[in-house]
Amino acid sequence: MGATFASTLLGFMREVVNARYYGTRWEMDTFLAAATIPTILFGVFNGALVSALVPTFSQYLARRRDEEAWRLANTVLNLLAIVLTSCAVIGFFTARWYVPVIAHGFPAPQMGVAIRMTRWLMPSIVAVSLSGVLSAMLNAYQRFRSAALVGVAVNAVTMACVVLLSHGMGIYALVLGTVLGLSAQMLVQLPSFLSIGRYRPVIDLRHPGLKKIWVLLGPIIVGSAAGQLALFFDRFFASTLAPGYIAGMNYATKLVNFPQQIFAAAIATVIFPLLAAQFARENRRGVARSVVTGLRLVNFITIPSAFALIVLAHPMVQALFERGTFQASATDLTASLLPYAAVGLIALAANVVLTRCCFACHETLAPVTISVATVVLNVLLSLVWLPSLGARGLLLANSVSQTVQAALLLMVAARLVSGIDWRSLAISGGKVLLSSFAMLLALGWIGALGVTPEASLASRAWFLFGQIAIGATVFIAAARVLGVEELELAWRTIVAKFERNLVSPPENREAPIA
Repeated sequence: MGATFASTLLGFMREVVNARYYGTRWEMDTFLAAATIPTILFGVFNGALVSALVPTFSQYLARRRDEEAWRLANTVLNLLAIVLTSCAVIGFFTARWYVPVIAHGFPAPQMGVAIRMTRWLMPSIVAVSLSGVLSAMLNAYQRFRSAALVGVAVNAVTMACVVLLSHGMGIYALVLGTVLGLSAQMLVQLPSFLSIGRYRPVIDLRHPGLKKIWVLLGPIIVGSAAGQLALFFDRFFASTLAPGYIAGMNYATKLVNFPQQIFAAAIATVIFPLLAAQFARENRRGVARSVVTGLRLVNFITIPSAFALIVLAHPMVQALFERGTFQASATDLTASLLPYAAVGLIALAANVVLTRCCFACHETLAPVTISVATVVLNVLLSLVWLPSLGARGLLLANSVSQTVQAALLLMVAARLVSGIDWRSLAISGGKVLLSSFAMLLALGWIGALGVTPEASLASRAWFLFGQIAIGATVFIAAARVLGVEELELAWRTIVAKFERNLVSPPENREAPIA
């Protein structure tokens, strides 16, 4: 099993540990609100800069102009360190002005805690963003293992701090663990970086490669910022709700993201280089076939996953989270939110494949424009549904906007590559739906047997595991009977991804703060 899968699994385990010690109490709400700005800065700077640096840096290396490549890399590293340190200092001293905007619904005592936590977290953006640049340069040298271990480092350190220090420090153990974990991200990469790197304290503003990066940065930053703004508005609106809803939304979202990060990332990683190669050879029909294959695989994985998350919401949340501080009331809250987040899983995963298709075809403006438009739609829907549905309305707004984004990206993909086989896509989706309905019947039948109210948590967890295993078996059997071609292809793709993870760069790094 590759380091990326281990990192994703540890990231989910981190949420389980957080639930055990902090549940959906107001302290967890406060931490998530405090982490909003650092998370946004990480998402914008790291995603945009790495996307712009890697092709330019790699181009110099490919032309054996290593000295120029490292002069460019050192310039970017030093500029980034200066800019982010300045942002951290400014963010530290101005927290009392912008945190009340994010968490405007918090009472005064909670607001004070949020401001203090934000100040603790601000220095972490320097370490985590520099870590992202180091990963990019290591990837350019085909040094993937240490770059893939960064997620393992942050999750392991964070969990250790929470388990060992939460009794004395409370929620600040999570804050400290996050800061130390993000610093560890950079430290685990230093040995590999120093073995290939030629660090110099130089800033060459006239470097021609720097100009190329500036040109690439514009649309990427806009797209990254648009995606991060959705998080800002979620926390902004949720802060007006009762305590626990920000944390509940976070747990529900992480549950939905788990299959997307594992399977959609695997599919996109395998298909992206194929798309790029086919487009370079002007093989538009090949691109169309690859896009359809990717979407069919996404449907095969995410349709039954979404159904299972909706039907098994309560027992799943109970088995995974209900222990320690995470009491039955927290289970009820999170389980009530999970279906509204799960509705968007199919579109969320499809967007990964469709965005990669656009990038492979050298189309960057359309995805950015669509991303901005769907954020606006998300905000409008949130305003409409918040009064009547509360947090459920916020998650439903996210799901609907993701679905609209997928539809628009599919239209762009159809324009870029002619010959998309809509019939094949529809027939495959219909077969997967029928197989999923068969799975639902099995889940419902087993669920009707139930467990006694006095059953232990372990008994409930084993019952859920058996229920999922039988449901998955029924789904696979139905898919085989219906002749769903993706059954074997999905298995080969996932296995290939895990094998690649042993020697390949990490994909879709989750924002490691919150």
